[in-house]
Amino acid sequence: MRMIDFSNWNSILSTVIGIALFALIGIGIRVLVMFTVQQRRERMNRQINERLRVLIAAYKMLGGSFTGDLAVDPAHLRDLRQRAMDEGADLTEGSDRRRRIRDAVEAALSDILLLGTETHVRLAERAARDLVEGRPVQTDELVRSLRDFIRTALDLEPVPAGLAIPPQGPTRPAPGGGKGRDEGRSRGGGGGGAGAGGGGGMGMGMAAGRHADDPATGA
Repeated sequence: MRMIDFSNWNSILSTVIGIALFALIGIGIRVLVMFTVQQRRERMNRQINERLRVLIAAYKMLGGSFTGDLAVDPAHLRDLRQRAMDEGADLTEGSDRRRRIRDAVEAALSDILLLGTETHVRLAERAARDLVEGRPVQTDELVRSLRDFIRTALDLEPVPAGLAIPPQGPTRPAPGGGKGRDEGRSRGGGGGGAGAGGGGGMGMGMAAGRHADDPATGA
């Protein structure tokens, strides 16, 4: 206060204006910092939500079945056709279904390699390598790891200990799904957009505001 000159009105006015400018600059800097932090937080939340959306979709694809043959057949369409020709038979609906399951599993593994944790990426890499080398793939271990991660990221309690959850395998497509899509394309593809958009509108109001640690896969 000794530095403030109260001897005349001009000095008092200059002092008040200086203090106001100093306060205004401080408030401006604070608002700018808060705005930057808020934008960064919103961007991180969007990234976390998108990551969870993709991983939940991959979990549903890789672990949507509890019964039947849960292994992924690595055979490609050309292999199935060659197998059918060798056996003197036509390509069956079951063979086409296995091929569609494998295609969907490959897409899910690609998403996990992009957005999964280190554990997810290692498990997905092993599954993809098995597919490339022609070995049947079991997805249950990867599904368990995804389930633990998603529940932790959404602040859900862990799966109760002692549950005997059966092994999980890829979701089986509905019979005739491939034929229906092919017929739709041959008629002009008018309904293709609706079918493709159904999987994207999951409508999840995720409130995940933090990154979750990678849970152990040995659940």
